[in-house]
Amino acid sequence: MNVLFCTDGSKISYDAVKNFAHWVKNATVDIICVIDWSFLPDNTIIEENGFVTSCRNNADCILKKAEEEINATGLTVGEKIKHCGAVVESILEQLDKKNYDMVILGSHGKKGIQIWLGSVSREVLEAAKIPAYISKQANSGKNVLFTTDGTEVSINTTQKAIETLDLSDKNIYICTVTENPDLLFLEGTLDANWMMAIRTQQQIYSDSAIKTLLALFEKYNLQVKQSRILEGVPAQSILNYAREENIDMIVTGSKVKTKMQSFLLDSVSKRVVENVKSDAFVIKIPYQG
Repeated sequence: MNVLFCTDGSKISYDAVKNFAHWVKNATVDIICVIDWSFLPDNTIIEENGFVTSCRNNADCILKKAEEEINATGLTVGEKIKHCGAVVESILEQLDKKNYDMVILGSHGKKGIQIWLGSVSREVLEAAKIPAYISKQANSGKNVLFTTDGTEVSINTTQKAIETLDLSDKNIYICTVTENPDLLFLEGTLDANWMMAIRTQQQIYSDSAIKTLLALFEKYNLQVKQSRILEGVPAQSILNYAREENIDMIVTGSKVKTKMQSFLLDSVSKRVVENVKSDAFVIKIPYQG
C-alpha cells in the first residue's frame, strides 16, 4: 500500500500517522511538507535570502521528524517531498503524480464559520478521489464503528475497509439509524396506524441492513462486538453513539463530487466527519445523480 502523509510539523499531524499505524501494518508512506507562500502578493519575487533559507530548513526539520515518527510505528518511509506553493493545491498535485492508495491528514476540528472558511483537510478530502484517513487527536486505535443505511454503497464501503485495514484484534461496532416519524412534516404523522406501519417497515429494513453487515464480517472471520439500531437524526445519533462507546475510528463512505456539488449537497457522512472527535476513514465513491 502506498500512502501520502501530509504534515505541517504539528502534533496533530504526527498523531495522525501514529493512529493510522494502529489500523494498517504494511504500508510505504511518502511524506509531504509544503512551504506555503500563497499568502504573498502575486507579483512578489521570491529570492534566495534568509527568509527562504529559514523556510526550507524548517521544512527539512519537519520531514526528518516525520520520518522518525513513521519509523517508530514500524511502517516504511518512502519519498520525502518538500514543495513550495499553496498547501491544498500542492497536496492534490502530488496525489496526481503517483498512484496512492490513501492520504493521511491531521485535522484541527474547526467548527462554526471556520468550517465555511475551509481547512486543508476538508478541502483535500472533498477534492481527492482516493480514501482519506482524517485524524483529530491521539487515541488507542482499538474501537471501530461501521455505519450502514442498507444501501449497496455502505456495503461496498464496509468491504473495502475490511480489505484495507487490519481488524483482527479490534472491537468492531455496527450501527444504523431510523428517523423518528414524529419529526416528519406530513399530515400522515397524525395517523397512529400510519405511524405504526412506518415504524414496522423501518425496523424490518434496519434489521436487514445490520444482518447484511454481520454476514460480511463473518465471511472474513471477524467478530462484531456490538450492533445497534439507533433512532433520531442520523448524523447526531451516530455522533452520540460514537462518544458513548469511545470509538477511535469511524468508517464511512463519501461520494466523489464537483466543488459545486459539494457546496450544494450535504450528507450524513460529511456532517459526521466534520463533527466527530474520533478519526475517520473516508472511502470515496463515484457520484451518480
